[in-house]
Amino acid sequence: MYEPIRTKSVVHRVGGHHCDPQAGYPRSSRAEALDNQLAGHLAALLTVTDELGLDGAAARIAAQVTRLRGSEPARAPHAEVTGAAELAALHQRAHDLAGRALVVAASRADTTVAILAAERMDAHAAALAPQHLAGSL
Repeated sequence: MYEPIRTKSVVHRVGGHHCDPQAGYPRSSRAEALDNQLAGHLAALLTVTDELGLDGAAARIAAQVTRLRGSEPARAPHAEVTGAAELAALHQRAHDLAGRALVVAASRADTTVAILAAERMDAHAAALAPQHLAGSL
């Protein structure tokens, strides 16, 4: 049904990494790409968690970013959140970022990060719940 491939593969290995001969630079594997994507989502979640002043959760997230990247993430001191709308927006943003991290963690079978992301989603959903109830009355 299918005709066999008759040409040589264009993907070569250079120093243990896949290399695109046209581009001349190493390409990352799917696992490396997922690690980078997960570390990025967690770093963004860490930034919002720091802004919310949730030090315990931020420490757990920072530990996972460090594990994935091999170095500690850059962190800024958190600023004071002034209004309820700003606080709700930060919780919503954190909830969305935790959801993205959960999807990537599940696809790379990282149970530790998946559990952490699910816990953060629950915490931020709980923080948003009173605003949702008050807005519907």
